[in-house]
Amino acid sequence: MTDSTIIRFDKVTLQYDGDDAVLSDVSFEIEHGKFYTLLGPSGCGKTTILRLIAGFIQPTQGDIYLSGRRINDVPANKRQVNTVFQDYALFPHLNVYENVAFGLRIKKMKQAAIDAKVKEALRFVNLTGYENREIREMSGGQRQRVAIARAIVNEPEVLLLDEPLSALDLKLRTEMQVELRELQRRLGITFIFVTHDQEEALAMSDEIFVLNQGRIEQSGTPTDIYDEPINRFVADFIGESNILPAVMVRDYLVEFAGREFECVDGGFHPGENVEIVIRPEDLEITAPGEGKLKIRVDSLLFRGVHYEIVGSDEDGNRWLVHSTRKAKVGDEIGLDFEPEAIHIMRFGESEEDFDKRIEEFTEVGDED
Repeated sequence: MTDSTIIRFDKVTLQYDGDDAVLSDVSFEIEHGKFYTLLGPSGCGKTTILRLIAGFIQPTQGDIYLSGRRINDVPANKRQVNTVFQDYALFPHLNVYENVAFGLRIKKMKQAAIDAKVKEALRFVNLTGYENREIREMSGGQRQRVAIARAIVNEPEVLLLDEPLSALDLKLRTEMQVELRELQRRLGITFIFVTHDQEEALAMSDEIFVLNQGRIEQSGTPTDIYDEPINRFVADFIGESNILPAVMVRDYLVEFAGREFECVDGGFHPGENVEIVIRPEDLEITAPGEGKLKIRVDSLLFRGVHYEIVGSDEDGNRWLVHSTRKAKVGDEIGLDFEPEAIHIMRFGESEEDFDKRIEEFTEVGDED
């Protein structure tokens, strides 16, 4: 644990009587002042982690620390943590000012202090002048800002956000992603954001935890997660991918689709069965005889910024291509790609094993 660590989970398990574990032996650290996202499909455990941090539920096993203090038995109202819920949970009978001031009144602060804090919180979320507005008169984006102002007015060390953008339309959700990210930077506190939207996670986060069936599959920066997925689940869940079975010939050389290709990965055994990932935007369309592969176009969709092309190679492998170049259904086209576009995945490799393999391979490379 470092001095900047604000939250730490140490082998945390949550299991209800007679049911499978919701979380299984989960350990991670969260640093102060960063934007974290818990990402995964429904039922993977991401909201459970949020509720454990908030103190709404307690772990079956393991320990949770906040600023170095074990908080397993600390009640929710004694933790320096505030939550923005999916439905915002605003009080419809109170105006904007009173919604934001509610927690401060519970603390029995003096009116002058409440006025100053509410004014500052509303300024942070660009709602100055809305103090007397009724909640029913607010748009979805404005209600979200009120909920955030009500949370930050209590000066939490950590702000938890449970899918707060899911009820907004696409345009407003995109705008609020930018606003939330900028707000986190201005406040300088830790945000922990829950979503199942991959693009949202990639756009907003300093670091992402990808969860699946109560376990953390992979953690890292958005670039790490996207460019170097640790297994098929992560590769398939984060963005769109071409995933094919392959065999490592040796370091920097892999065989798939009936041919050998140079790559930039190593640390595998010669002849080891692996899987490769190539992102659709890393495939370049060429004339049929000029690419590394040749496919026949099965379908074509226009997505606004690119064409989405689906085709099959001679071995029956399906390929997804994102390109600004158009192709016709039934045409044969070539596909070209750089060695850096090929990412190799080992079957059954954990994040810990992945990190160890990369470290050992890098050390050997440095020695050579």
